[in-house]
Amino acid sequence: MSLGPYASFVVISYALVAAVVVILIVWITIDYRRHQERLGELEARGVVRRSGRGAADIR
Repeated sequence: MSLGPYASFVVISYALVAAVVVILIVWITIDYRRHQERLGELEARGVVRRSGRGAADIR
């Protein structure tokens, strides 16, 4: 299979895009876990979410 004269450019481009996608997935996973931990700390201190009070009933 021949990709032509631009094969190195195409392969490097796909590799960089794949690396960026992996980095974003890792970053989002770490951020999600950090936010879940922070929410757990706040709920342990007694802080409740506004949406948990029956926000639909307030209208």
